[in-house]
Amino acid sequence: MTSLRSDCPISGGLDLAGDRWTLLILRDMFLGKRRYSDFLSSAEKITTNILADRLVKMERAGLISKKPYQQRPVRNEYRLTPMGRALLPVLQQMSLWAARFVDGAAGPEDALMTRAIAPSRPVSLAE
Repeated sequence: MTSLRSDCPISGGLDLAGDRWTLLILRDMFLGKRRYSDFLSSAEKITTNILADRLVKMERAGLISKKPYQQRPVRNEYRLTPMGRALLPVLQQMSLWAARFVDGAAGPEDALMTRAIAPSRPVSLAE
């Protein structure tokens, strides 16, 4: 990311992960999705061009990393970085909030709510 709208941490967080798709891709990754085709199978039906764009932006921002699992054609598997994993509590709290206040929203997914960032240590601001 090149510039922030302001030095407000909420504004900066939205500049990085506040588009329509990034948090949903992160949710899917927390639920075990790793490959391009996995993300395309989500209920929200992201288009291929948007998915490709978001994965590139998320990698550049440091939220995810990619590693080829096939050479011809090259196909990648995506993993959360420590920075991406640190967003888990945000997704969990957003899920709880929406389940309570957004009409038509389902209850939070158990698989997402029972995840932990790292059982051995908390995430700090320095990471």
